[in-house]
Amino acid sequence: MIQTIGVIGAGQMGSGIAQVGAQSGFTIRLLDTDPKALERARESIEGHVDRLIGRGKLTAEEKPTVLARIHTASEYPAFKDCDLVIEAATESEPIKREIFRQLVPHLNERAMVATNTSSISITRLAATTDRPERFIGMHFMNPVPVMKLVEIIRGIATDDATYESIRDLALKLGKTPAVSEDFPAFIVNRILLPMINEAVYTLYEGVGSVEAIDTSMKLGANHPMGPLELADFIGLDTCLSIMNVLYDGLADSKYRPCPLLVKYVEAGWLGRKTKRGFYDYSKDVPVPTR
Repeated sequence: MIQTIGVIGAGQMGSGIAQVGAQSGFTIRLLDTDPKALERARESIEGHVDRLIGRGKLTAEEKPTVLARIHTASEYPAFKDCDLVIEAATESEPIKREIFRQLVPHLNERAMVATNTSSISITRLAATTDRPERFIGMHFMNPVPVMKLVEIIRGIATDDATYESIRDLALKLGKTPAVSEDFPAFIVNRILLPMINEAVYTLYEGVGSVEAIDTSMKLGANHPMGPLELADFIGLDTCLSIMNVLYDGLADSKYRPCPLLVKYVEAGWLGRKTKRGFYDYSKDVPVPTR
């Protein structure tokens, strides 16, 4: 039975997972090697909780209890009593592999491990641990407190007990689980990222401007956010990483990342988090950069 959950990474995804877990009654151990990231996560979670109170989704009396369930740490021994640890670090296989190498010596024998990867092979990541049968993919959508879907991905060695425990956890967190096979980028990003990449090609080839492309998809396809605006929200480095996983994993030229996407990432124009991507976010109203 899962009662205590560790979360690795106090960025947007990790802090969102920690918040949802605490709201659902779980004890959370949130780890990051950067103390400032932990401070930002605390502030972000408290701000989200305050907004929930303002919308009547939580009471003011519940706030201290929710926040008290989240314990921060900077070293892996903090996970010794966790029933599950969810890795939510950068979408980089070498980084994730190193995290798992450092993590597993500090886990108890029964602990399960989940990765929030949005594209990388679960089977391959599981093989870097001492418990591939208790390793699984649990891909939350961004922003975690708002989005209802969780993709659950079994590696080749994941056992039934782990799958059932994680599916049950997703339901307790108020999420709807969707099961994906362990193929590159799973379901959501297998469909979404090639669309975003094609939008970048449409810009690259001069078919339309940033504004024209996003307006066309919002009004013509009823998308709530245009593909280039969405790319900035996801992070262009993450978009490029997922396209590379698809291109390398499926060996099909249709997944080749657009050269313009590569160029933006090389320039450090990664979207909202760097205040510049397909839009400039330095002012109150975002302005297209092309």
